[in-house]
Amino acid sequence: MKLFASAAAFLFCFGLWAPKTALVTSSSVPTSSSLPRVDLTVSRGPRDMEDLTRQKIVHDYGAAWQTLAAGLEQNRAELLNGYFTGVAKKEFTETIAEQGASGIHRHYIDHGHTLEAVFYSPDGGVIQLQDSTEYEVQIFDGSRLLHGEKVSARFLVLMTPTADRWMVRLLQSVPAS
Repeated sequence: MKLFASAAAFLFCFGLWAPKTALVTSSSVPTSSSLPRVDLTVSRGPRDMEDLTRQKIVHDYGAAWQTLAAGLEQNRAELLNGYFTGVAKKEFTETIAEQGASGIHRHYIDHGHTLEAVFYSPDGGVIQLQDSTEYEVQIFDGSRLLHGEKVSARFLVLMTPTADRWMVRLLQSVPAS
């Protein structure tokens, strides 16, 4: 009996009973019905991720893409303030300024995102994700469609927490493997 109790304590303390991966989808996150679909897979790493953290990342990443699409369509960089910071905010602000100066805007039709957590820092200060996504982009000059295409893309994503949300700090396209 003593051996069984010791083994159970060992398994409990070292998390060997915990699932190796967890999947959270945007459909299971409250108030995300109008956001793009986001699925997040988390494998065990240097730090376990709490359910609430997974839900917030799914929601906030979807909201980031929604605000990015609105900013690019309306040529309004201030829309990025809620979910972008750092390099990502700087690059998208520049993109919006350039397209606004040329008189064009982009319309995105988001078909969803499949995120995989690659690294979650031990202090909880940064998460690295890999995003596989599909979307359509249409480029307009006023109301005249100049170009449209379907895109399958992969992105390297770094997100950092603030007081009430996760912010996209880096959103970099990576070649398909």
